[in-house]
Amino acid sequence: MDNFKVTLRKNLVLYLTLGVLVSLLIAAAQGMESKDFVITFLRGLAVGSLTFLVASGFSLIFGLMHVLNLAHGTLYMIGAYIAWTVFVRPDTFVDLLTPLALLLSGFTLQGVWAFVAARIRLSGAMGRILPWGGMALSLVILFMTLARYPIAVWDVEVFAQSPGTYAFMADQGTRLVPEAAVFEGLSPALAVIGLLAGSLLAAFSMVWLAHPPTAPQQLTWRHFAPFAVLSLVGILALIFNEPLTAWLVGLNTNWLFLVSVVVAVLAGMGLGGLMEVTLIRPLYVRHIYQIMLTLGMSVIGVEIVRAVWGRPEFIMPKPALFTGSGPGCPATTLAAWWQLNCATILVLGGRVRVYNEIFIPLVGLVVLVAVWLLLKRSRLGMIIRAGVQDSEMVEALGINVRQVFTLVFALGVGLAALGGALAAPSLGLSYHMGESVMLNALVALAIGGLTSYPGAALGSVIVGLIQQFMIKYGQIGIAIPFTEIVFKPTPPIVPASTIFLMVIILLLLPNGLLGKKE
Repeated sequence: MDNFKVTLRKNLVLYLTLGVLVSLLIAAAQGMESKDFVITFLRGLAVGSLTFLVASGFSLIFGLMHVLNLAHGTLYMIGAYIAWTVFVRPDTFVDLLTPLALLLSGFTLQGVWAFVAARIRLSGAMGRILPWGGMALSLVILFMTLARYPIAVWDVEVFAQSPGTYAFMADQGTRLVPEAAVFEGLSPALAVIGLLAGSLLAAFSMVWLAHPPTAPQQLTWRHFAPFAVLSLVGILALIFNEPLTAWLVGLNTNWLFLVSVVVAVLAGMGLGGLMEVTLIRPLYVRHIYQIMLTLGMSVIGVEIVRAVWGRPEFIMPKPALFTGSGPGCPATTLAAWWQLNCATILVLGGRVRVYNEIFIPLVGLVVLVAVWLLLKRSRLGMIIRAGVQDSEMVEALGINVRQVFTLVFALGVGLAALGGALAAPSLGLSYHMGESVMLNALVALAIGGLTSYPGAALGSVIVGLIQQFMIKYGQIGIAIPFTEIVFKPTPPIVPASTIFLMVIILLLLPNGLLGKKE
């Protein structure tokens, strides 16, 4: 009983704040019909789930590594475009698989390069010139190889061959696959050699520039395994390019959607790991440089997307599991939905979109539980927490903390990429889609607690619910008591309402709802 009183007194403000929020939700339910409330509530959960996937990754990276990754929203956007490419243009994805795998392969040998660089005895001008010379030579090799490497791609300048046209045709059930690109002026063997040589030289030069590089005491097969796997994937993708493309094109859209999501997550994790190893790691104690670097990377990422996929917005088609229509739709039960694959289902008389309002929140819930179990109930989670508290002690136990932190950064970016892949069929794709979700994620983290993983989930749900209820009341209006005035919130009030709530909560709880004092 005494412990209960102490806990209640200690968290009184938190409980009162949560009580007020629940009361507001109940009051919102009284002002609309039950079916409208259900639809609005589920839409709020959907928006909150997408926000959570971005906020949780940001919270993991900042909470465990104290790195402010302002490029997180852009990585969410890139995940969406990668998923679209795999789903709509599998031929382009297969063509890109070989160069991407071979380019990344050299950077997986960080330990090997550090081992070699630590044993090279060069001083003075020669020690500074050779790494930069190697970097310049690698760029020349990669440019000459990639410029002639055949990749089947769209043309953003020609409407009939633009991403929007391919997306529209795929949404109508017609998948357009142009003729395969062929090697001209460059043999496949020479392309593989050039990509591997450029990747190895660039990775070695970057490690050599680190002063001093952190090198392992001895090399084992584990240091070479990732390089062997990626190189094998790249070579096999080149050899079996045509049959692999034909298999993906003929694949059921449900399975193809799953493949596209998995590829987007893996690509996000790979990109995140590469960012941490090459750019973030030297700046762990320089937080201002971290902010400047990630902000610059965000801008560069947006420009790359605009150059490759163009400026116009377009949609990623939903898989067949969520597009059924005709007799029997909308479904009235989950069994009927499973049988007919209806796009919508009736809940308390309200028509709910299965993909947007049911599937996405379920994925968010699964991710919440999975990552929580990873952090709290696994050996890796224990190593992560110990590494944050005392990295030198963990290193003394023979654990490579740097690799663990790289994995954490990759996991955080992978969650953002997952959010983008799920958002593409529901919200569409645009080069500024990362900006809005990043703003929502930061507000959610401020509300829930910047370094709290459960706080990221709670804050995201609150942000999603507030925005959707404000949008709904903008349609039906809010009756002002004792007057005949009906107030309808305008669109600018939707984001302003979440900012206003954030300010109030931070005034009452400076660390957020579930944040802890450092």
